[in-house]
Amino acid sequence: MKNNVMPSIVQIEANTLQQLVQEVKETVATDVKTSKQPVFGAVDLWNVNRKKKTARLASYRNF
Repeated sequence: MKNNVMPSIVQIEANTLQQLVQEVKETVATDVKTSKQPVFGAVDLWNVNRKKKTARLASYRNF
């Protein structure tokens, strides 16, 4: 089995490294209010179909 391993040390130019590690001062917006809408997922779809099936069977029993 061949086992070619790349070296873990990455060669990078000094000015590129300086740009990557430069500190960025940011402020986090804490007063923003977001509305969380409920997500309609696969489980919800499965439950809707299951309820329709049981309702259909119940309506057949009433005749």
